Amino acid sequence: MASSKNSSKDFKDNVPRRTGWGILPTLDGYVLREFMIPLSVLIMGFVLLFVIGDIFNDLKDFLEKDSTATVQTMLRYFLLLMPGNIRFILPISVLLACMYTMANFGRHAEVTAMRASGISLLRCGGSIYMVGLIITGINFWFNERLVPDCERESVILKKTATNPDFKYEYLNMLTYRSNDKQRTWLFKCFDVDGVQKEVILKKYRADNTLDWDIQAKEAKFIPGKGWEFYNVALTPYDKRGFMPGSPQKFDVLKKSIEEIPDVPYEIMNAVKAPEDLPSWVIWGILNKTKNMAQNCKNVYSTVFYSRMAFPWACFLAVFLGIPLAARNERGGIFKAIILAVAVIITYQLVSHIFVILGKQGYLNSMLAGLAPTFAFIIYGWYNIRKA
Repeated sequence: MASSKNSSKDFKDNVPRRTGWGILPTLDGYVLREFMIPLSVLIMGFVLLFVIGDIFNDLKDFLEKDSTATVQTMLRYFLLLMPGNIRFILPISVLLACMYTMANFGRHAEVTAMRASGISLLRCGGSIYMVGLIITGINFWFNERLVPDCERESVILKKTATNPDFKYEYLNMLTYRSNDKQRTWLFKCFDVDGVQKEVILKKYRADNTLDWDIQAKEAKFIPGKGWEFYNVALTPYDKRGFMPGSPQKFDVLKKSIEEIPDVPYEIMNAVKAPEDLPSWVIWGILNKTKNMAQNCKNVYSTVFYSRMAFPWACFLAVFLGIPLAARNERGGIFKAIILAVAVIITYQLVSHIFVILGKQGYLNSMLAGLAPTFAFIIYGWYNIRKA
């Protein structure tokens, strides 16, 4: 009996204790190094492929007979396309690098050794999860700061190569209705940072009758002060808003920011497509525009929530890659890679379909933007727990 108790005690003493989430410098450094090598190679390889594809697709537009593009212009154009490409490259690169790293560990029974030492599968890939979170943040920054501006600038460069006046025609005849519906602007030529040309401004009363209108050769916004109109004709209207009075002429007419709170930056954002706006601008438009039409609200809200969810595809790739690779550590890794890539492609497809349905109002905007990402993260968590 005593011998049996001693044997049981010895067995319990030899069972490795479960290691928590404490820092393991040697293990984390080793896993991080093995992961970053294939990740770097994959990102550079995919970037090169996308650059080659862009050159084949767009170089001919810069080499047309009437093109004025220089070599520097072409180089700048292809550099401007890179942030948009990298945004889509990162998730698949993270997934394949994760699969390769875990498969490589499996071939040498390193995952088995880690788990036999009491380290859970989740903890084995701790440094990979941290890289996934960092790349998620980078992808979010790309979506918010780089991609919209770079894509717009690339379009201007491409069009200007064959039409030098395109940059000035780009914002011709811009119209804008203020959030409170009390002012309507028409700019023959709009410059967000400069002087506006040929401006018409109509001011409405609270009952939606026309109060007055301004026709000016030029207008300029003075930060903190308001608008200045030059070579102006101010026309008042009767109480019903139908009969115009005698126009009043001014060389310079000033309107305070309290009277006309519209600023060029907000006007520019209001006429951009929602996909070209940062998330905080979309959120501001949704909060400021109280009487926004429901179809417009559906579009802005869906784009906002999908913008919040999309960067997490990089973290989702890690959630999928580690358990699938560990499950096939003794063989069949090629099948696991195909399955993981298929899941990522399915995620992208489902997300796109949900966004379309959300914009059209068939699905709640929050559900359309967030549901696919949360569903696939839960699926990845289930696979980790199962593995």
